[in-house]
Amino acid sequence: MKILIGYDGSHCAEAALDDLLQAGLPAEAEVVVLSVAEVWFPPPPSSYELNLMVSEDDNPATGTISPAFDSALSPAGALASQACQRLSKQFDRWTVRAESHFGSPASEIIRKADEWGPDLVVVGSHGHSAIGRFALGSVSQKVLTEARCSVRVARGRVEETASPARIIVGVDGSDGSDAAIDAVKHRSWPPGTEIFLIAVEDPILATNVGSLIAQVENVVEQFNEEQRDWAQGIVARREKSLASDGPRVKTAVKSGDPRRVLCEEAARWGADCIFLGARGLGSLDRFLLGSVSSAVAARAHCSVEVVRSAGDKSNHALRP
Repeated sequence: MKILIGYDGSHCAEAALDDLLQAGLPAEAEVVVLSVAEVWFPPPPSSYELNLMVSEDDNPATGTISPAFDSALSPAGALASQACQRLSKQFDRWTVRAESHFGSPASEIIRKADEWGPDLVVVGSHGHSAIGRFALGSVSQKVLTEARCSVRVARGRVEETASPARIIVGVDGSDGSDAAIDAVKHRSWPPGTEIFLIAVEDPILATNVGSLIAQVENVVEQFNEEQRDWAQGIVARREKSLASDGPRVKTAVKSGDPRRVLCEEAARWGADCIFLGARGLGSLDRFLLGSVSSAVAARAHCSVEVVRSAGDKSNHALRP
């Protein structure tokens, strides 16, 4: 497995590293830790540097970085190396290396992901770095939206306990949610892990006038009942696909707005992470995981992992 981690040294970035211990990741992985110095343009060379470049017939096109610009990258490199040392202790069979770039943090993470092709990108929910304005409130949303692979917006555990991991998976019957279930199924979860499959049906309501007409009320109720039955069938079948000697699985069908319900259930149950498909189409056009995943990632108290299937990646590759 290839994992790209955006790291800025903030409290949220530190929590994201701790969160990896509860992510069910494999014992062996190839990992790049990327820290970005938010420097948009190289600082102008000093007169001494200009003279040195002329005397050595130095050509900027060769890729030589001026000492002044190199010093701007040094803090970023130090942070990335610091994170690598910590990860090597936590995961002694991982191959970990550090990289430091300059520019827009979100753009650099996405560019590196496009170039390297990781299976998963990990970013903190937000933060403020010693190397610049690495504001992961906006960075995480941009990476979540534009990355071609799965993205984990990591928050760490609310309570520092040794309790087993608790995982929620949003289920809607789409290819996207099935990809999320498949990702959960193939992780290496610690003993005692619990998985909660939740389908959320958003019932339709009759208008004020329609509610006064018995036939309209009957049609609305019949439709909502069919949707509940459909959702029950979906979670029951997905539960069977996860049945094994591993994590304990339970299911539920809830009513309401998926963006609100998933966050509320995660908080109530004390979930460590919510897994969602990058996009999907459930029983109704309103269950669009493109918007649901973005909203849940922004509002949930816990980590959120948005899984992109092979189809999502190929379609995303066509973006202009």
